[in-house]
Amino acid sequence: MRRKSFYHCYPKLRPRLPPKIGCKNLSADRKLQRATICSVIKHFVKCIDSKQTKNDVEAAYKVLDEMPAMGMVPNLVTYTTILGGYLARGDMRNGKRVFQELLDRGWIPDATTYTVLMDGYCKLGKFNEAAKVMDEMEENGVAPSEVTYGVMIEAFCKEKKSGEALNMFDDMLQRKYIPSSSLSCKVIDLLCEEGRVEEGCYLWKKMLKNDCLPDNAILSTLIHWLCKEGKVWEARKIFDEFEKGSVPSLLTYNTLINGMCEKGELSEAGKLWDDMVEKGCNPNVFTYNILIKGFCKIGNATEGIRILEEMLDKGCLPNKATYNILIEVLQGIGKEGEVEKVVSMAMSSGRVDRSSWDLFLTKIVGKLNNGVDLLHQLLESAN
Repeated sequence: MRRKSFYHCYPKLRPRLPPKIGCKNLSADRKLQRATICSVIKHFVKCIDSKQTKNDVEAAYKVLDEMPAMGMVPNLVTYTTILGGYLARGDMRNGKRVFQELLDRGWIPDATTYTVLMDGYCKLGKFNEAAKVMDEMEENGVAPSEVTYGVMIEAFCKEKKSGEALNMFDDMLQRKYIPSSSLSCKVIDLLCEEGRVEEGCYLWKKMLKNDCLPDNAILSTLIHWLCKEGKVWEARKIFDEFEKGSVPSLLTYNTLINGMCEKGELSEAGKLWDDMVEKGCNPNVFTYNILIKGFCKIGNATEGIRILEEMLDKGCLPNKATYNILIEVLQGIGKEGEVEKVVSMAMSSGRVDRSSWDLFLTKIVGKLNNGVDLLHQLLESAN
């Protein structure tokens, strides 16, 4: 069965030519054809890039198929775009067909083309095939790009193949490429998740050695895992090294302060708090909650209440977790008066969200001697 031409399927895109074209107008005819076909290619490239339907990829391929008859040669960018269109939909059969066609036409794939093919294999879970493509590109004298490494490393991380991901990451650094923050976090996170925190620290040092300066996201990831392992002072050391050349983010401060509080190092947590405020990094509700929880954990609920007062004075709205931390501790040690004080502070602020009201009603009313009176106060405050 003869395949229908592209213009048969898409008649509206057919060039509008004059009814009579003589020899003198031939070049103009060719120019019009070329301009039209280019606009058609651009249209479908846009469709492919915006992840449209499979029909758009097929339509673009038909354009590519008919270009030689119009005196035009599809270039590597055209082939790579259509290749990506097929592979984005998991259609490896047609993807390989397009790749083979560009080879048959004498085109030499560049790093982008190879990377698109590797990404297609990775999305299908065919990592060995992707690795073979990478070997092939290097044998053909095409150096992997940062994007190439990113595709492979992300795929290995997704499949929890930490060894392969780490080897690829090392190779990337040796080539003087700078991994993205997201990519670095994924590798470090995977290593630490497997209990290889020391290797995560080694990777951090190696990045510094290769003039690849880690950012706050990478620092926070490593500090989180070090604190989880109880290595808070090692985390503090890395934090101090980072602070010499960069300003830690609020997330980084929160992560380390939380680690110190969990370890019972409240004095050190306080120093970090002061350092943070001094540098113009204002604490948020999570920072306050971390400190309140830290003091309550060592039985100092009074300091927890003082921090709540400061929080309200600074205009930071407590959330359900803030009140829950304090109320649970105070009820546990039988300090009803202090519980009432916390609720009174909340009502006086006039900034209590719905979840906090639910907490007060379920955890306090009915458990205190003057629970009914407190209920009336809550209702009056709500009105």
